[in-house]
Order: sequence, then structure tokens, then C-alpha cells
Amino acid sequence: MASTLDLTPRTTMARGVGSNADVPPVYAYTAAGSAFARATRPDYFGWIEHVRAAAGCTRPVRLAGQLLTIEQSTGRVLDQRHTDTMPDAAIYTACGNRRATVCPSCAQTYQRDAYQLLRAGLVGGKGVPETVATHPAVFATFTAPSFGPVHARAVKRHTCGNRKRCDCRPEPCHARRDAGHCPHGRPAVCWARHAPDDTVLGQPLCLDCYDHDHQVVWNLYSGELWHRTKQAAERWLAKLARRRGIPRVEVVTARGNTRTVPPVRLSHGKAAEFQARAAVHFHALVRLDGVHPTDPTAVIPPPAGFTVADLEDALRHAAHVAFATPGHPDRPDGWPIAWGEQLDIRPITLTGGGEVTDSMVAGYLAKYATKSTEVTGHRSVRLTADTIGDYADPDGDHTARLIDACWRIGRPTGTPTPLLNRPRDPRPRPGFVQPWECPDCGTHTRYAACPVCVADRQASLDTESTKPATANPYARLRRWAHMLGFGGHFLTKARRYSVTFQLLRDTRVAFRRHEDQDHEHPGRQLVDEHHNDDTTLIVGTLTFAGVGWHTTGDALLANTAAAMARERQATGREELAHELATTPADAALAAA
Repeated sequence: MASTLDLTPRTTMARGVGSNADVPPVYAYTAAGSAFARATRPDYFGWIEHVRAAAGCTRPVRLAGQLLTIEQSTGRVLDQRHTDTMPDAAIYTACGNRRATVCPSCAQTYQRDAYQLLRAGLVGGKGVPETVATHPAVFATFTAPSFGPVHARAVKRHTCGNRKRCDCRPEPCHARRDAGHCPHGRPAVCWARHAPDDTVLGQPLCLDCYDHDHQVVWNLYSGELWHRTKQAAERWLAKLARRRGIPRVEVVTARGNTRTVPPVRLSHGKAAEFQARAAVHFHALVRLDGVHPTDPTAVIPPPAGFTVADLEDALRHAAHVAFATPGHPDRPDGWPIAWGEQLDIRPITLTGGGEVTDSMVAGYLAKYATKSTEVTGHRSVRLTADTIGDYADPDGDHTARLIDACWRIGRPTGTPTPLLNRPRDPRPRPGFVQPWECPDCGTHTRYAACPVCVADRQASLDTESTKPATANPYARLRRWAHMLGFGGHFLTKARRYSVTFQLLRDTRVAFRRHEDQDHEHPGRQLVDEHHNDDTTLIVGTLTFAGVGWHTTGDALLANTAAAMARERQATGREELAHELATTPADAALAAA
């Protein structure tokens, strides 16, 4: 009969057979065994503190090298440390990947930073003046055009409380009584009422009728379309200001020149999202600002008279912008690039009682900033000539055809002519001729070409771009084939919209450094307490040592400790939300 006493240490001693009970063997090559071996080491608590900064990371980066603390005024070395004296002889740092499917912990940090960055552009804070709360601002959604009919779930009127768990009765997918079959013999109608988790959503009704080439090219040029849309909106607002008699503003450039600019400009924060059909659409927070005559970086309100309605009219006018891409051997006239018919523009309220609030849209965009092509079922890294065959298929499914279109359109469009087929150069061969005088520079020479003029011409050619204007503009499709043609950032902002991610990261590092100053550790507290951050400089000669944890047991222990820390933080946010009478989700992002 085995004892029922637990095997954990107690404050009072009790006799029993617990200490003599049989312990099952733990093998070091299993996750539990390697975790047990790490936890029984005497330096376990120092190790767990050392890896705390990257404890929740799926694949942390290990760095090895030397760290020097130098006094800035004299250049004297105050402290010298090497990673050989630290646990595992390396410094662990989080990978910083924004994709939730790659590293959930780093993606959560990125999402919270994105929330703070986007919301600060609407209400101020983090270095942004609080007067931005009075600026007109809207939340706009720009979608891609139709490249062919796809299966969709359309609900005319939602009665559900949560769109994520929508159980409303949708309309039939493509209910058309007058449509029979497509040219390929497939039905051009769909009477099904698709469920929210139906895998057929976003798939074309006919893969052969769908224009996959046009979609990948649109994804490639979607960033340029947004740039032109913003320019068109600013020009519309400039014309409106001129009609209202508002004068232009004279500003001084960085070179000291004076030029006149319109009195209003747009600042935006934008997030890209992949639809189920693998087309990109943009969600944008657009704010209307004024222009300061002496400080170009200042954020001031627009002139009196500009309202949210003016901003909305400008964006609706700019949504009609369209252009054609350069010619391609498969399509000499190029592809048309324009927005789709679905355009949603809603004003943003800062009181918390409107249809669209600042916290709502900031959290909405921050959530999509951590996603990528997962909604399409595709999760690959950058493709090469060796791996493209595993994903591209001209006769495959929807995603495989999109990848094949990227690789096919992005191919080199011109090949060099063989030497045997090239025409003979009619110009004379280099050599000496009768002395002559160059009519351009007056140089006397016996060369067939003036050496001075040739050198000047070559010097001017050396300063030109090495990429000629006639280069293939579609070559980037192969580089971004794993992203289905989209090569832009998933979260972008205007320079004056808000603060930067770097500022938020530096603030977090400074906070953690001072937070841990009472618990100095060789791997985390890099500056001694008697060293001031303003007068010292840390110089590191660190090299890449590897990626990931040494063992699965280390990953298990580190991630478990990080999960417990997140649970404590979540409990604190729930208490904070209860005190502030807000929802836990808003408090979780606001307290990030």
C-alpha cells in the first residue's frame, strides 16, 4: 500500500513511505524528461530569470559575444561582460514576428503596440498632442474589384450579438434563375446558404473563368492605388479650400527654400487584410490635419469650416481613381487597377457611444495586423525555383493557380540574343587614326573617339540608376509569390499620424530595465545601479548563435512560465476593467 502523502517539501516533518515510494523513470530525450533535468539543476531559477524576456517566444534568437558599458564623456570601460558567463552561454531575445501563426507571444506584443499606435493618432498621447481628438476622422474600407463570381455568405440584416459567432440566416449564394452554365460547362448559380465556417467560401464558382492573373497583379499594385487615392483626396480638399477662400500656407523646406502648400493634408493609419478569395482590401483611419507655417512636423487642427462630411466626400471622390499597369507579353495593354464597388466610410466618435469608436477601430486594425494569408489556407515561406513546384499548379485549386500566376507573370520578359545571331557592329574598331581636333572640347588626339568626352559621358552614366526604366515591373511577383502577389506592409501609417513602433519598444525596454534594477542578473541587468543611462553607452559585439530553444523541455518550462505571467496580467486587467466599468478586451489593449 503506497502512502497518500504528497512528495512536496513541508514545513513540518512526518514519517511515512512517501520518500521511499517508487518514482517512475524520466527519460532525458522526452519533453518531460528534459524539463525535469533542467528544473533539478541548481541554476534553474537563474536560467528562468535569464530567459524571461523571450520566455513566451516560439523561436527565440540566441546571441553570443561581449557587452561593454562605456562612459560617454571619457570613453572609459566601466563594465565588461561575456555571454560565456551567462546561462546557456547566450542571450535570448524574442523573434519579434508579427504573425500569430508563427509566434503567438510576439504577435500579441505587436498587436498591443499597434493598438497604442493607432489609437494615439485619434485621441493623442504617447507624444501626440491631445488636440487631434478635435480633428475630423473617418474609418474607411476599400475593397478589391471582382475578378469572377465566388461563393459568399451575405446577410442583409444581422440580429446576432457577436459577428464572430453569427448564426443569422444568410441569403442564397448566387441565386440567378436566368443563368445556366458558364462557357466551361459549370453551373453559374449557387442556391446554398453557406455557414460561417464553410470551406467553400471565397472559392470561385468556376476556376477556369476566374481571372487569377488580374487578381495577383491587383495585389501587386494595390499599394500604388492607395497612394494615388490619397493624393486625389488631398487635391480635392485643396480645391475645396481654394473655393472657400482659404489661402495657401508658405512653408520653409529643409534646404531653406520657401514654397506654398495647401492648408490641409491627410494623415492615415492603414491595415491590409486578405479576404477569403485571396484579394487584399484596406481598412484605413484617415485624419484631417492643418499645416503649420514654421514647423512642418507639427500636428495642428485644419482651418475652420472643414468637417467630417468634407473628408468623406473627398475619399468618395478619390475612390474613383484608376490606372493601367505597364504592358506585359501576356497582356500588351496592361491590367486596369481600380477599387471595387464596395466602399464603406464611417465617421469616428471619441465619446464611446457612437457606431464606430476610437477603441473599436484601433483594436480592429491591430487584430488584422497580425494576420496574413492564413484565411486562404496558404502558409509558406518565400518560394524559390526549387520549392515553387510544391505550391503552384495551373490546374490546381484557387490558391495554387494564384501562385502559378505570380510565377508565370513575373518571369523574365526578355532574353539576350545569342552572339551568333547578333548583327555586326558597323562602327570602326578602336585604334589610331590621323590626328584630329575634337570640335566639342578642342582636345587633339589620334583616337577614333575623344577620350575626354567619352570619360565625361561615362561619369554621367555612372551616376544613373543601375535599374533601367525598361526593367520588368512584374518581376516582384516572383519575390512575393508566397504572399499571392501582395508585397506591402500589413500595417502602415503616415509620418505625422502617430508615434513609431521603435519609440514604443524603447519605452518598454527602459521600463523593464528600471523595473528589474533591484533584481540584477548578468543576462538582464546590463547596466549597474550606479551607472546612469544618460552618461553611459552599452556597446555589444554580439553574433548569431542560433534560433530556438536547446531542448523541448526548455521550451516547455519557458512557455509555461510565460503563460502563468500572462494569466496574472489578464487577471489584473479584468480587475482594472471592473474598476473602470469597461470591457475586459478594451482594458487588455488599453493596459498594454
